[in-house]
Amino acid sequence: MAKDPRTTPRAVKAPHGAHVMEMTWADGHKSVLPHEVLRGYCPCAHCQGHGGTISFVPGGDLELREIEQVGTYALTLTWGDGHSSGIYTYEYLRALCHCPACLPETQFPLPKEGETT
Repeated sequence: MAKDPRTTPRAVKAPHGAHVMEMTWADGHKSVLPHEVLRGYCPCAHCQGHGGTISFVPGGDLELREIEQVGTYALTLTWGDGHSSGIYTYEYLRALCHCPACLPETQFPLPKEGETT
């Protein structure tokens, strides 16, 4: 079965000191992934518990130190405070996109100032 071009990465760009990671997909879409979104919606059990709805968890160091591929389906991200247990599938990363086209429909918004999740 052919891979879905919507979730097949072609490039990952996360310059040192930047606050946004970008991913280019096989379908040509370029995802914009703010570090605050990636860290806040970290999918690990420590941040999200062991099931249920994924919620924004504020805090943590937003400096992205390392990106590693997990098999052919995901990435792990290591943050400035050493947190690195989240496995971000390509499907999940695509869903986290905050580009101008995807942002109005995102299921993963940043909380508004003073709002709690």
